[in-house]
Amino acid sequence: MATTRRELLSYASASLAIGLLPKIAVAATSLPQGTVTTLTGSDLIYLTPIKSNGEESKCHAEIWFAFDGHDVFVVSASDAWRARAIRQGLVRARIWVGEFGNWKKSEGRYRSAPQFAAIGEIEANPDEHERVLDLYGDKYSLEWIMWGPRFRNSLKDGTRTMLRYRPQV
Repeated sequence: MATTRRELLSYASASLAIGLLPKIAVAATSLPQGTVTTLTGSDLIYLTPIKSNGEESKCHAEIWFAFDGHDVFVVSASDAWRARAIRQGLVRARIWVGEFGNWKKSEGRYRSAPQFAAIGEIEANPDEHERVLDLYGDKYSLEWIMWGPRFRNSLKDGTRTMLRYRPQV
């Protein structure tokens, strides 16, 4: 049976699309390639909410995260400032990507890392929790043996909150 021109064009389009998948995922984030590469390889981000006057909060944190190619997810104590800030409508945040140890002891070195502005929201969908926690498990496989059940249980009982940060560029 001969291949039609329509089938040939479909195969060619599919092949082209498969070759562009990594570029499409990067473009969807609107982040520079270097920042995406750093997000993919780093174990930590440094995060601070932005106050209503546009200044950074004094509360910074180095924190584990999951990156799904589009958004950055953080699981935080529900009473932590970053979770409270979003509940209070302070949804803007600044995120630096890299590993510099404790933010207070880093003497601001994290500020030289790739950074971006983000809009935060509380992620309450249990299906999304499971998807993102699986990303955490893949990323922090050894630590996840202990922390995975803690994160899952505390998301269910409300002592932790999942935050989604959408990059803004």
